[in-house]
Amino acid sequence: MTTPGNGQGPADAAVRVQDLCITFPTMDGDVHAVDGLSFEVARGGALGIVGESGSGKSATSLALMGLHRGTKARITGEISVAGTDIVTATNERIRQMRGNEIAMVFQDPMSSLHPQYTIGDQLTEAYRTHNPKATKAEAKKRAIESLDRVGIPEPARRINSYPHEFSGGMRQRVVIAMALMCDPTVLLADEPTTALDVTVQAQILDLLDDLRRDLNMSLILVSHDLAVVAGSVDEVLVMQKGKAVEHGDVRKVLSEPEHPYTQALLAAVPRVEVSRAQRRAEVRADRARAEGRELPSEDKAAAEEKAAGAKARTGSTARPERDGEWTPDQPLLKADDLVMKFKVRGGTFGRSSDFYAVKNASFELYKGETLGIVGESGSGKSTLSRMVMRLLEPTSGTITFEGRDITRLPERRLRPLRRDVQMVFQNPYSSLNPRLTIGDSIGTALRVQGEKDGKQIKQRVQELLERVGLEPRHYNRFPHAFSGGQRQRIAIARALILRPKLVICDEPVSALDVSTQDQVLRLLSELQDDFDLTYIFVAHDLAVVRQVSDRVAVMRKGEIVELSDSDSVYESPQDDYTRSLLNAAPVLDPDEARANRAERIRLRAEGSTAA
Repeated sequence: MTTPGNGQGPADAAVRVQDLCITFPTMDGDVHAVDGLSFEVARGGALGIVGESGSGKSATSLALMGLHRGTKARITGEISVAGTDIVTATNERIRQMRGNEIAMVFQDPMSSLHPQYTIGDQLTEAYRTHNPKATKAEAKKRAIESLDRVGIPEPARRINSYPHEFSGGMRQRVVIAMALMCDPTVLLADEPTTALDVTVQAQILDLLDDLRRDLNMSLILVSHDLAVVAGSVDEVLVMQKGKAVEHGDVRKVLSEPEHPYTQALLAAVPRVEVSRAQRRAEVRADRARAEGRELPSEDKAAAEEKAAGAKARTGSTARPERDGEWTPDQPLLKADDLVMKFKVRGGTFGRSSDFYAVKNASFELYKGETLGIVGESGSGKSTLSRMVMRLLEPTSGTITFEGRDITRLPERRLRPLRRDVQMVFQNPYSSLNPRLTIGDSIGTALRVQGEKDGKQIKQRVQELLERVGLEPRHYNRFPHAFSGGQRQRIAIARALILRPKLVICDEPVSALDVSTQDQVLRLLSELQDDFDLTYIFVAHDLAVVRQVSDRVAVMRKGEIVELSDSDSVYESPQDDYTRSLLNAAPVLDPDEARANRAERIRLRAEGSTAA
């Protein structure tokens, strides 16, 4: 195994960490968040720090910025940033260092930007804080240059905009521009692309790589996903429970990982080349081994998956339509020409205009299938799923569920539908009431539907908790006592308590690290087999969508631009937009990642020339 250096590296090292230990005192004893960590980053170099939630990545990042000061954290060891000893420096020196020697880009741009101040106000404040003698005019000029540097169009005009007027990717560019206002020696990016779709993620990673090379700036890229750092760094450091378990050249670590934890992280990363049939067979085989059951023969397993694939590829018109009562050979769900139009104010002379979030979307979904819906942020994915859920009433078009038109059912007639169609939301932290125990959160749905027997409710909830990988004794615990992955399991249990026929999963794993994400996806696959569930799976991660979906719908600007079986969409995409999404998907091969980056730059240049 390649291990961290001994702190006696090159004299031009921008960052040097030696035997760093970070300890947090708690009522149950000390928690060692970081334990004996050492690494160096050369001037102009790039290091990726990778690990699961709780591995110590963010604690290390905050220590490099001197942000543990004033807390109960105990820090020992050495931290040197651009020649400044962070551990022993005065508070005044640390304040001078932030922004000038090292700057940080946080995960959530909305929490980094003040909603009541313009982008320009916040950028100029950052500059004048570190350059007190600078005039407002000088600071404004610098802010415009910084926005232009990160690719914000019309920076002289957009400098007067507020954060809510930017998309998620543009807000992250603004945060990067703010970090670059004083030309720092080191840029520290802590999960800067986690909440972004694949194309915007690729743009941000390309931007960071370009800035590093143009400014000879050192980059520390923190992520839970090895595929994200593969094409952006020179070295990678893998952390587990506060320790560096592997550290070396990114190509060496990703192609020949030595530590079992690194191998497990790589195995958990979803890959676009892995098909739904391969993934499902793997999950079923692992489950059979865990339960001590005999694995099906290869011929039988292949026949089952071939039959499942044939079922998924029968298309939208291959199955007969029958009059009268719904039968399983008809679509469980059918959407015809769905349109969702919103009125938007603020046009010429304050006039309102029409915005089409979804335009003429049509698809069919059969019992036991999974339809993946993929696209960039703003493509209409979530709006479409909320129309199916009847949280939004379509402007036009029809939605048919089990042969019954549910498009404009009045609220009083939606209760039966709520039993049959449930949703798992993106954020497991905000989808659970912090004041309710998880038993109450899950059992409430039964009470709303008329169940009166408290003992029966508790028994059903505890049985379901056990099925999703938790314990019956967790019934009386509150959400804060669980990790993110466990909370998402609770959210899944809540969706299943009414034994629905259709479950809509809206970005259910985007807020989770790759290991936890893999566990949740396996759980969803097992539950589909056990309960004969039908899924709509909404996500921006193409690799995840392929592994769970029989068919895939690709959305762009409210329209479905491609709809076919999963293998066809990924192996022979027909639409240019689908091809661009696949090109932007992160890959684990650093050379392939850089080749994809070069192709994206070429296509963007051709687009600019054409424009």
